[in-house]
Amino acid sequence: MTVSRPSTLRIVLATFGILSLELALIRWTSQQVRVFAYFNNLTLIAAFLGMGLGLALGERRPSLRHWTLPLLLILSAILGMSEKLRLVYLRFPDVSLVLWGGEQSTTGFRRFLLSVLIVLALFMLILTVFICAGTIVGDLFTKFPPLRAYSADLIGSLIGVLAMTLVAALGTKPAVWLALAAAPFLYFSRRALSVLSFIGIIIFGWYSAGAAQYSPYYRVEVTRADELPGRPVRVAVNRDNFQLIHDLSTERITQDRQLSESDRLRLIAFDAVYGLPFRMTANRRRALIVGGGTGNDAAAALRNHFREVVSVEIDPLIFDIGRKQHPERPYEDPRTHAIVNDARAYFEQNSRQRFDVVSFGFLDSHAMFSSMSSLRLETYVYTVDSIRSAWRLVEPGGVLAVTFAAYPGEWISDRLYATVLEATGVQPVIVPVPVHFGKMYIVGKDVSPVILSQRIPFPKGQPTPEAQYIRVPTDDWPFLYIRPNTFPTGYIVVIGGLLLIGLFGALAVFGKEIATTRFDAPLFLMGAAFLLIETRSVVELSLLLGSTWFVNSAVFAGILVMAFLANLFVTWRQPKMLTPFFAALIASLLLNYLVRPAALLNLGLTARATLGGLLNALPVFFAGVIFSALFSRSEHPSASFGSNLLGAVVGGCLEYLSMFIGLKALVMVALCLYLVVLLLVQQREQRAMALRVSG
Repeated sequence: MTVSRPSTLRIVLATFGILSLELALIRWTSQQVRVFAYFNNLTLIAAFLGMGLGLALGERRPSLRHWTLPLLLILSAILGMSEKLRLVYLRFPDVSLVLWGGEQSTTGFRRFLLSVLIVLALFMLILTVFICAGTIVGDLFTKFPPLRAYSADLIGSLIGVLAMTLVAALGTKPAVWLALAAAPFLYFSRRALSVLSFIGIIIFGWYSAGAAQYSPYYRVEVTRADELPGRPVRVAVNRDNFQLIHDLSTERITQDRQLSESDRLRLIAFDAVYGLPFRMTANRRRALIVGGGTGNDAAAALRNHFREVVSVEIDPLIFDIGRKQHPERPYEDPRTHAIVNDARAYFEQNSRQRFDVVSFGFLDSHAMFSSMSSLRLETYVYTVDSIRSAWRLVEPGGVLAVTFAAYPGEWISDRLYATVLEATGVQPVIVPVPVHFGKMYIVGKDVSPVILSQRIPFPKGQPTPEAQYIRVPTDDWPFLYIRPNTFPTGYIVVIGGLLLIGLFGALAVFGKEIATTRFDAPLFLMGAAFLLIETRSVVELSLLLGSTWFVNSAVFAGILVMAFLANLFVTWRQPKMLTPFFAALIASLLLNYLVRPAALLNLGLTARATLGGLLNALPVFFAGVIFSALFSRSEHPSASFGSNLLGAVVGGCLEYLSMFIGLKALVMVALCLYLVVLLLVQQREQRAMALRVSG
């Protein structure tokens, strides 16, 4: 399959632009409107819905392409000026999920309604941008055989993923992302308005960045906390306070004459908190810190004379800021090993290491695991399975300490207490600490809680009676932040609004044909099911290999490559009977359901990557074969492809079911959807056979 013909290259260019724009907006909206950092799959759903409607409209309304950049300019103006428009700290209308202050604490109907309307309005604006962009591909799809057009679509999407991965790795700013994503649309609309819009988009992207730096995960701002003793460096990510870089050295606390007595006492308290895990054991050989951040914990370990300190942090820019700006220079000390990795991945990849202290710093993110799911970046760090893996690394006589900002309430403290208890089999000592509303949960290996408690110079806390009943996070249900016994009203209303927008959009585009051949029901359901297994693949492989930005990009690229190979297979073999491929797909899904990721975590990294990749590649490949075969038979390729993307919107909403039923059950939801597709395909084939016989 080649894409050498210029007309086919136009599909590659268009889909490259759409995929790049999708990824750019997912990052940018999360940084400009804080709540989208926790719900960036809303942007993904808007993009899928817009592309689906645009593809279906492309043949009839190709002129809509000229509105892509002007509408993107309006969106860019709103996002670029979000601080002045007071959208940065928009609250999500729900209290069922902790968003570090981003959830709406009051239940007044007016505020609830206003929050819902603003979220849906932003969703609608993103949607219209992608509708106009999608018409380009929809119009081009009518000019080529379906499989050739689909191959070009996949190639363009793959190049888009690789390009955005590169600009993320280089630490570029929004103006670069938006220029890369918007430039292809100038080729398809060379009007003066589009050119002026393109320039305006870049200007708003540049303006929004200000003095911020950009990592693969965050918008990062470094300032001084003038209101605190010593004016420590403050690091904010995605508009949230993230970390303070403290100088807690003995020289500073005892000799700095500029400190008032109250400031000195406050710094002594900070030193006691950060140093507590490293004072719990007589052995000071090796310490492991996950969520190492800018180096406060590593500095505390060094002040307590540990001979080796391993500090693990997922974000390379945060490490770099700590290396350059921490006054105690812990990352320049030869005793410290700074490792850029996901905490959970480090536990599994270094299962033979042993430490006298394993300390979880204030390890909480302000970003999502990936754009494909409702999980957060640290999702798999606070599960029973993860803490059990960390516990295995603790030497006899050593301690495990988990520090967490438990300000949402006793329920989250109870959940962490119960999680540590179940993972270790040891009752943790709860220590409320005077930093960031924190609590520390400490357990000792072969050290009784009574003796451990005697070593702690702070008052002790107690779990509430509800702790014994609270649901604890596991690898299958990794939802630490879901508030128990709270109905997610805001979620239901917002998701209901998204589905209504999708329904009315589909009715407007397909009209009466929604029940006829232009609306492709099998491919619609294929889209919903495929997004579920795609989400599952991203989540599962990131668990096996680490939830770093590079792994996520590699998984997305792998999914596109598998779909491309499936498309080539259908082009080459042109299978007539799809039942064997449905059987293989169902078998591979059942295998994924039965083989849990934990079963592979004990394997070496190469074996884990190979087997995990194969397990997740099989359903993607077989689903791709079925999709390409059905797509090749479509009488209305653009409408069929649009139907498929509309189905992905439903799949994106179904993904939220995992908060109730767990991630494993999503496989069975996808399997049920594929079974319905099988029935519809068989009915279609029977009708076609009856027509041939009667003819």
